[in-house]
Amino acid sequence: MANRRFEGKTAIVTGAGSGVGRAMALGLANDGAAVVIADLSAERAESVVKEITSAGGAALAVDVDVADANRVSQMAAKAKEKFGKIDILISNAGWDKVMPFVETDEGLWDRVIDINLRGHIACAHATVPYMIEAGSGKIVFIASDAGRVGSSGEAIYSGAKGGVIAFSKALAREMARKGINVNCVAPGLTDTPMLAEVSEGNERLMGAIIKSIPLGRVGTPEEVAKAALFLVSSDADYITGQTLSVNGGLSMI
Repeated sequence: MANRRFEGKTAIVTGAGSGVGRAMALGLANDGAAVVIADLSAERAESVVKEITSAGGAALAVDVDVADANRVSQMAAKAKEKFGKIDILISNAGWDKVMPFVETDEGLWDRVIDINLRGHIACAHATVPYMIEAGSGKIVFIASDAGRVGSSGEAIYSGAKGGVIAFSKALAREMARKGINVNCVAPGLTDTPMLAEVSEGNERLMGAIIKSIPLGRVGTPEEVAKAALFLVSSDADYITGQTLSVNGGLSMI
């Protein structure tokens, strides 16, 4: 047990109540980390905490809306108070609604950008000072291949996720001499509740996209989680400012 990758580490995972976030939180806990399960739903967060603690791990549930910077700051403070430090941030929470750009309105723009760009910025802003104080840290933002190559029906989401990728590179440059690595994981289609939600009414489009994936299927939350966990592990100490796509070959850039 002593050689577990994240033994003695404290990690925050946002959007950890389901899907990819849950898979990452469970993976971190199974490998020794104390994990802050941050989610919009307190019920979902508590459910994941129970999974972890029943297996002998340490976890804390925090209900948080990442679009609210004050609540994000409170989340980071609770993590520090409970576990004494913050070593890892996986900023994963996201949301989208698929529709043609011309049918979108300012309300949708604000919500998509607040969650998918400002939310990542807020999470970094709240946790980076603790990492600077410690002289080390690992940050992974869960972006999207939509932010690298664009996605029909997801113009605002694509723009927000492209912003996350650019932000991560700038932050990686600023934080490098502070001992903090910053990277992105860009999933393609992944079998999550969010995919089910955005696929509703767009089954034909989704079917066509899946057919175009060289590996012939959508990814699993665990496959995305493994990429993120690699980037926050000591195996990735010399990797920063990078974006790793986990997409079955749908885009190759």
